[in-house]
Amino acid sequence: MSLTAVGSIAFDAVRTPFGERERMLGGSAVHFSLAASFFTEVRVVGPVGSDFGDAEIGVLAERGVICDDIERVEGDTFFWRGHYDDDVNVAHTDDTQLGVFGDFKPTLSPDASGSDMLFLGNIVPAIQRDVRSQSEAGFVALDSMNLWIDTAKDELERAIGEVDCVLLNDAEIRSLTAEPNLSRAASKLLDLGPRAVVAKRGEYGAALFTRDGAYVLPGLLLSEVRDPTGAGDSFAGGFLGYLDGLGADRIDSEAMRVAMAVGTVIASFNVEDFGTERVQRLERSEIDARLDELAELTRFAAFDRAG
Repeated sequence: MSLTAVGSIAFDAVRTPFGERERMLGGSAVHFSLAASFFTEVRVVGPVGSDFGDAEIGVLAERGVICDDIERVEGDTFFWRGHYDDDVNVAHTDDTQLGVFGDFKPTLSPDASGSDMLFLGNIVPAIQRDVRSQSEAGFVALDSMNLWIDTAKDELERAIGEVDCVLLNDAEIRSLTAEPNLSRAASKLLDLGPRAVVAKRGEYGAALFTRDGAYVLPGLLLSEVRDPTGAGDSFAGGFLGYLDGLGADRIDSEAMRVAMAVGTVIASFNVEDFGTERVQRLERSEIDARLDELAELTRFAAFDRAG
């Protein structure tokens, strides 16, 4: 099994009610790859500038992430500055500097194109389609963002029609389909061609929509939430990493339900500290223990109709 992730590798500056960091490792491909690395072999594809050093590469390499396809380019690494007010579910962007990411046009290496699974981070939809055409993966998933929904909707819909799974937050799904009801909105996306639509719902959990029906999983109630940056990408990494670890022939609706629980748990650890700090020191035993907690939380005894 092998999984290739294509997306941003960045430096983030973040301020929340619980503290701040001026320059920390971030980006969709980074958060995704660290999460997925607990379950399968991950290869990351993305550009970095001359300010990206061995220490940052080491964070990924220590988790076994294959970094051979990280492209070093003269210039500055993608940089994002943002803050969260009392409602930490809402990120406010203060500054974005694309740097070398602005000219990112990936060409997959033979090893990357031959991966069993491919994740397309929230890059330009036309580039997502180009990367998809280079890949031999049997299962492909994509993420996106409001910018592309607003400026490249037709191209994004074409990209969705060429993948197996779409992972968006619930507001993005509603916006993309112009449908206020999440269930009907997800059905519209399924009509475009993917096998599954996953609605990321932040602290409220996630919902899975397939042609077999819908499944809703609650979020975990956490006593420590310091920085939600990267939680959605960590969810996607846990979700797809678990599925790739199973193997393509075992991916069905039931497997995706379990994968949602895995993604939810990884995301719950991500928010406990800034950037990648918590996931860097995360152990597989902690993941397994929290999965047991989630299983107990969602257990429902048989309804006594005589009661």
